[in-house]
Amino acid sequence: MATTQVSHLSINPSASPQFSVVSKNPIFVSVSTFGGRKFKICGSFFRPPRSKNIILNQVTGTADLTEAVAENENQNPPIFNVPLLSDLQVMEVLRENQKCRNSKQNFLAMYSSVFGGITVDPSMMVIPMDDHMVHRGHGVFDTAAIVNGYVYELDQHIDRFLKSASMAKIEPPFDGSTIRNILIQTVSTSKCRQGSLRYWLSSGPGDFFLTPSNYMKPSLYAIVIQYLNPPDRSGVKVFTSSIPIKSPQFAVMKSVNYLPNVLSKMEAEERGGFVAIWLDNEGFVAEGPNMNVAFVTEGKELIMPSFEKILGGCTAKRVLVLAESLVREGTLQGIRVGNITVEEGKKAAEMMLIGSGLPISSVTHWDDQVIGDGKEGPVAQALLDLLLEDMKSGPPNVRVPVPY
Repeated sequence: MATTQVSHLSINPSASPQFSVVSKNPIFVSVSTFGGRKFKICGSFFRPPRSKNIILNQVTGTADLTEAVAENENQNPPIFNVPLLSDLQVMEVLRENQKCRNSKQNFLAMYSSVFGGITVDPSMMVIPMDDHMVHRGHGVFDTAAIVNGYVYELDQHIDRFLKSASMAKIEPPFDGSTIRNILIQTVSTSKCRQGSLRYWLSSGPGDFFLTPSNYMKPSLYAIVIQYLNPPDRSGVKVFTSSIPIKSPQFAVMKSVNYLPNVLSKMEAEERGGFVAIWLDNEGFVAEGPNMNVAFVTEGKELIMPSFEKILGGCTAKRVLVLAESLVREGTLQGIRVGNITVEEGKKAAEMMLIGSGLPISSVTHWDDQVIGDGKEGPVAQALLDLLLEDMKSGPPNVRVPVPY
């Protein structure tokens, strides 16, 4: 059943009516189309204006709008009056929004250096508007997978995290060891054993100037997200992106400036694909919006684009190490990191996307070109199996146990 969002109301009609907020607390809603249906209300109080003043005083429940009188379609539109909310009302709305949130992800715990601790209330997992990461994009982030109660490649991701912060001229509020400890404690508090750990460093809150002021203190945020999505082995379709790639100075840094990445993926989705593939300024294959790309030639050589102009993917680098076992057994004839032309990529026997959230997905079509036989390739399957096994039982340098 479709959901129509109205301010902080969530209404599930069998045929969606149109609403407009016209007054303050209790919030009044104009119903222009209805049919005596039952509506599920998630939000606050409201009544249809110019009707029989039906007031729904349940925060959550069902309401019969049969008695509402439809307004004249030709009348002047109502004036939007913005309510002034108390602290308690804001907290109530935030909590009701979480109850109405429809997502496959669950937010289990968040650390904030602004709070100075961890919260497990998703409605409180917020950051200040005056944080320069919000209004100037002055922040960096990273992520790590949580698998069976271990954080995968945490130290490798933290190293990249701190390098990104240095390039962004953000001085962390803590040293690397303390940040690592905070991240592990956040996962421990969440009780999550399968999901994702994401964390950000910002130049911090304090004002709305362009550059951070001397009195501002950089901030650290972290959140644990639970999800149980198994790897997709069906293969995906990709397109060449028309959205310009970031310059190397910014592409090698994992900053929060992901607008090009978002637009690139949206472009592919609008065309029925999964993601779009970027080319570098010389026309060579670069990367996807949030994953690396790799190829297997007809001669059984694994090729991955050089990391000099793109983000050095931690998972991609781990795959290069794991792939050495396939060379030893003869499945691969070699491994190479270097330039790849679009023509070479489209003629490859296999193409795959690599990232911590996938972690490996075969590409079956690139633009109008079928890759290989149009199915998941044997090398991609073997690498995915090796990576999943590494996540579950790999060496201590890639698996950090969480003390729950």
